[in-house]
Amino acid sequence: MNEFDCDLFVIGGGSGGVRAARMAAQRGARVVLAEAAALGGTCVNVGCIPKKLYSYAAEYSDHFADAAGFGWELDAPRFDWDTLKTRRAAEISRLNGVYEHLLRTAGVRIERGWAQLAGAHTVQVELGGELRRHRARHILLATGGTPWVPDFPGRELVITSDQVFDLAPFPRRLVIVGGGYIACEFASIFQGLGAQVTQLVRGEQILRGFDEDVRPFIAHEMRKHGVDLRLRSDLRSVVRANGHLAVSLQDGEVLPADAVLFATGRSPNTAGLGLEAARVRQDEHGAVEVDEHYRTSVPGIHAIGDLTARVQLTPVALAEAMALVDHLFGGGTRSVGYECIPTAVFTHPNIGTVGLTESEARERLGAIAVFRTEFRPLRHTLSGSTERTLMKLVVDCASDRVVGLHMVGAEAGEIVQGFAVAMKAGATKAVFDATIGIHPTAAEEFVTMREPVVGSGSSPVASDAA
Repeated sequence: MNEFDCDLFVIGGGSGGVRAARMAAQRGARVVLAEAAALGGTCVNVGCIPKKLYSYAAEYSDHFADAAGFGWELDAPRFDWDTLKTRRAAEISRLNGVYEHLLRTAGVRIERGWAQLAGAHTVQVELGGELRRHRARHILLATGGTPWVPDFPGRELVITSDQVFDLAPFPRRLVIVGGGYIACEFASIFQGLGAQVTQLVRGEQILRGFDEDVRPFIAHEMRKHGVDLRLRSDLRSVVRANGHLAVSLQDGEVLPADAVLFATGRSPNTAGLGLEAARVRQDEHGAVEVDEHYRTSVPGIHAIGDLTARVQLTPVALAEAMALVDHLFGGGTRSVGYECIPTAVFTHPNIGTVGLTESEARERLGAIAVFRTEFRPLRHTLSGSTERTLMKLVVDCASDRVVGLHMVGAEAGEIVQGFAVAMKAGATKAVFDATIGIHPTAAEEFVTMREPVVGSGSSPVASDAA
């Protein structure tokens, strides 16, 4: 008699959990997935997808203004916040249904309830007040992350990115606390939609960890777009007064606000998961510790995605899910390379980046060459906009390989994705130089930069290729 009633029990119906469950079931495994909330996790419901839709909506304000320079005469546009919310909600609901359909057609059993570990191979799920226990050969933890907000007076009055999509009414005055990509994206989004946005950043600059040229460049562009970006500024308290929120800063200034959004980081979503009872080891930040095959400290229990806090990106969770399923139910040859992972930040303008920053390259490689260009995009020669584009290459002088590629500009994510393939394949600067550009595009600048920045190091091995 089989002591297990399933081969894989997945806790969490986000991107990584759904992918693992579906792929395992298609390989013949008996799979159960438990999710207490909407399928799709953060990315589909309160992350990547709705955020990108709102970013598109916010871009139209610039497009309407730019159109005049091309001869278009438009009546003053009017934005309806409720229409955007309704349309977004309908699309997210459709995607929830798509995820459920994919799981069920693959043969995955879905349990709509709260699941937690009850041992090395045991999961209990609360369904309608009753507990159902499962014995699983393998258990996968894929519960993702959750917004983190520090303790301060008035903490209960602020919101996080989980609530920002459905604010009512539209916040005409929005204070955003944080300098990471989530804070910067929502600053651009709500400014574009018509809010007066003040962004408070405790540090010296936004986007810690990004390239040193990218950070001040995008900060300048965001300010030009209208964001009141305040560096070395910190919040002290929030109180409700006279129908609005009063945000007190450490320097004594008080800002009136209709909403205060905290985007100060995310933490692994471990509450109520039963990690302690099952003796699953966590690091000092609460992330579940795993080895190269996503095994936790308890045999039979695995973890992927934001719960492990390796690289908190949806495509990374998907790749980890595929690698884990191959290890458990396939040939075990698939792995995830954590070097050269491309990413985008949907500020206005966008950021696209892949590989090493300039400082990382200097530290790891020593002699590097840096190629950098900044220009006014062709479309803005007629639009009248002062928005500019930045492009940068970082090259290892010893091998001539392009080890870092960074862009701030329209559609940066779309452009950088293709170059990420070339970099993953080991493309050299000579290969970039020998590639014919598509003219006129912004992307062609990546294959036409010939002169390294003065003082950036030696010229790369073959940087003078025609």
